Amino acid sequence: MIICNNKIAEGWHADPEARIYNGKYYIYATRSAPFEKQLNLDAYSSEDGKTWVKHESIIEMSDFPYTEKAVWAPTIIDKNGKYYLIFAINDIHSDDEPGGLEIAVSDKPEGPFRTLMGKTLVGEIINGAQPIDAHLFKDDDGTIYLYYGGWGHCNMCIMNDDMTGFVPFEDGEIFKEITPPDYREGPCMFKKDGRYYFMWSKGNWTDDSYGVCYCITDNPSGPFEDGILILSTDMSVAKAPGHHGYFEDDGNWFIVYHRRPLEETDCNSRMLCIDKMNFNGEKIEKIQMT
Repeated sequence: MIICNNKIAEGWHADPEARIYNGKYYIYATRSAPFEKQLNLDAYSSEDGKTWVKHESIIEMSDFPYTEKAVWAPTIIDKNGKYYLIFAINDIHSDDEPGGLEIAVSDKPEGPFRTLMGKTLVGEIINGAQPIDAHLFKDDDGTIYLYYGGWGHCNMCIMNDDMTGFVPFEDGEIFKEITPPDYREGPCMFKKDGRYYFMWSKGNWTDDSYGVCYCITDNPSGPFEDGILILSTDMSVAKAPGHHGYFEDDGNWFIVYHRRPLEETDCNSRMLCIDKMNFNGEKIEKIQMT
């Protein structure tokens, strides 16, 4: 059982993705530092949900020779015995810059991850969404959806069978914009009791306005409306919580997120945390940071 004993690891990390593979807990995270120092990703694993082992530099970055900075915001999914990792590089601001969302693959959840295609998965700004902050969600029928986007826009895609690209929606669209209210970045999706819970970060990660909202729908493509804020700054605990993942463990739900300690003023001073995610009926209760 997971222990909410914050922080969960030494050093500064952000943008966690959380999964359970082969009976072990895994967290994948950005190195929270100036962009020029974000040149790989780290992961943590735990047998008991309390003691975490660090897996450093999980990507073979020589497979991505155009990387200059900002290796961040990982997401991972398992399929047919393989583990597929999507992450962003280079903080691109135009279609002419190299980088965007990259995809790598490994035989093990802790890596090492090697390039799947030898090229970028999403390297353009589509529907106003900067290609960052990816999140992979596998539905009950095995369909794998990709949600991503910064700059206040969120796109959704359907991954193809070999994870090298996308298949169109029924209306022919490849990149469907599904931006909910107050969306900034950090999309996250899970399914509970037949309904879809879409979550996102609002505000600005550099200040106390950062937080997590959610809404519930009957379809993985929405519509996503009436966002409810459930995680926000608590000046008795920590500032700027957001960009999260989750664990579902034997009917217990946990949110895995980053936050900034009260005494820290550097925006990159972010640590990984876990707290219980409780439900009242189908609604998520406001999360109390510990």
